[in-house]
This record gives sequence, C-alpha cells and structure tokens, in this order.
Amino acid sequence: MNIDWAALGSVFGVSLVVTVALVTLFTLGIMGLSRRERAASEGGSATLAVTGAYLCFAACAAAVAYGIHLIVA
Repeated sequence: MNIDWAALGSVFGVSLVVTVALVTLFTLGIMGLSRRERAASEGGSATLAVTGAYLCFAACAAAVAYGIHLIVA
C-alpha cells in the first residue's frame, strides 16, 4: 500500500485554510451583531455592521452548502 504524501499534505493544508477562514467569517458575523446590540443600547444605529454580519453568515452558509454538495456528488 502506497500513500501519496503530497496529496495528503495538500488536503490537510486546504482543509486547515478553509476551516480558519470559516471560523474567521463566523467570528466577524458575531462581532457585527454585538456591535448592533451596543449601538442600540447607546441609541445609535449600526446598519453597516449588521449588513456585514449578515454577509459573513451568508458566506458561511454558502461554504457549508458547497461542502455538503461536494460530499453528496
């Protein structure tokens, strides 16, 4: 049995990068929603932060849907 170490390393590297990117996007979404809460308590508006948060969550959902599509196909 031969193991293609280059392919295994490539899969590991791509998985690591995608995982870090998804966690970062989700974290940015959470931060955007928390800024909305802070702005609401101070009487302001944080529409840009909320829009950015929703875009981050949409990108996370799209990446997860694409991953499921790859697994099923």
